[in-house]
Amino acid sequence: MTGSPARTLLLWCPDWPVLAAEIVDGVSATGPVAVLHANRVVACSERARAEGVRRGLRKREAQGRCPQLTVVEYDPGRDARAFEPVVAAVEELVAGVEVVRPGACAVAARGPSRYLGGEEAAAERIIEHVAQSCLVESQVGIADGVFAAGLAARAGRVVAPGGTPEFLAGLPVEALGRSALADLLRRLGVRTLGDFAALPAGDVLARFGFDGALAHRLAAGRDHRPLAVRQPPADLTVTSEHDEPIDRVDAAAFVARALAEQLHERLAGHGLACTRLGIEAVTEHGQELHRVWRHDGLLTAAAIADRVRWQLDGWLSGSNGRAGARAARPTAGIIRLRLVPDGVIAQAGLQAGLWGETGEERERAHRALSRVQGILGPEAVVTAVLGGGRSPADQVRLVPWGDERLTARPEAPPWPGRLPPPAPAVVLPSPLAATVHDAAGEPVVISARLAVSAAPARLVVGTGQPAEIVGWAGPWPVDERWWAPAEARRRARFQVSLADGAALLLAVESGQWLVEAIYD
Repeated sequence: MTGSPARTLLLWCPDWPVLAAEIVDGVSATGPVAVLHANRVVACSERARAEGVRRGLRKREAQGRCPQLTVVEYDPGRDARAFEPVVAAVEELVAGVEVVRPGACAVAARGPSRYLGGEEAAAERIIEHVAQSCLVESQVGIADGVFAAGLAARAGRVVAPGGTPEFLAGLPVEALGRSALADLLRRLGVRTLGDFAALPAGDVLARFGFDGALAHRLAAGRDHRPLAVRQPPADLTVTSEHDEPIDRVDAAAFVARALAEQLHERLAGHGLACTRLGIEAVTEHGQELHRVWRHDGLLTAAAIADRVRWQLDGWLSGSNGRAGARAARPTAGIIRLRLVPDGVIAQAGLQAGLWGETGEERERAHRALSRVQGILGPEAVVTAVLGGGRSPADQVRLVPWGDERLTARPEAPPWPGRLPPPAPAVVLPSPLAATVHDAAGEPVVISARLAVSAAPARLVVGTGQPAEIVGWAGPWPVDERWWAPAEARRRARFQVSLADGAALLLAVESGQWLVEAIYD
């Protein structure tokens, strides 16, 4: 590669895992705190360092040096979530931010330095803005390349253009962040980045491999990796503020229509469409209301307006859908309404049928069910979806109306012990007790090795009359959760046809015959 590394500004928040634990979990970062991963310290607070705690120590040794040490488990998700507001604060001043890791983000220095009056002025402005917006202390380093800027940030330095190799030369080889390589270099007498950079590149590649060659380039200040800038998420939510609280359904319907059109236009501007809509409202007394509406197609502006109107109607009228019963109304009128597109897809992700829409009848049914769902809740209206499982009851899953109806993939392998087709027409909610006898009138039993004592000849369900069995198939054994004795279940199933033309699915469990389902 040719050319010099780009001037890079990197913001670094010291001891970020500790600070993230304070932000998310309320752990006081001013006390002795250590974050552990795999029983070793990966970060610690300033107070803990004063007591002798260092990165890499085992938990027992760290607690021996500081008995009052507060131990927190390492959670990269927590670190990333807590760092997002910091990145958003930096993006309020500059564009093209790359998150290097939770606690550090970088940006090309040219733009901020020209806009904010120089590199040092830009660094001071960003540090001050992050402190005011997020109450987080940070340091900024500026150098040629991301690697050098990260090391400069730890010292709070602005390295002059072209001075990066000289700045790196005096740093120890541990600054590369490769402990195994640094240990080997020290045993070979190479103690600084300058000593390492002076080695021939070919010899480094032959001795240390590709990763060593990459570290050799970094030590020489030849970091050519371009910034992988992130695209800030688009703010798709729409909000309306009202000086006069809304307490009438007709006024709410008017507001819903205008806000729905605004949301639809914003989504269309990004080439998106909404499939799941969050409706949030705040009353004059500060009461917060929230409901999520789902839809199995694209929500048009009219569909969004309908759902917002239905939801506001349910809230303001206090109806819960039960005859003669009323739900608690809001304590005051609504002063803030917010629509959040909780689920969005590319506008071309769904399309209508070959001959247009699916029909007015389906739309009317959908509107009615959605209205009921808005009053009673998303889980109040469900539909059945076939999925995987061994028994007919396991193969049916109830999905809230409007949710994506994902069925079992046809190419998925069949479940072991699954019944052969056809599926029964009626699955009994509670199996019925039964008895099965052979031709001699003796009970039919199944051994542990699934041996049938005799051919089934008569069936009695509950206290009913005996019915003659003219055909049977099975057994199909199922042995589930054998590794958990309290939940283990072992049974065998049979298909039987009766003389009157009926066909049943029977199961034997713990010596008891049961009727599970009825075939057409």
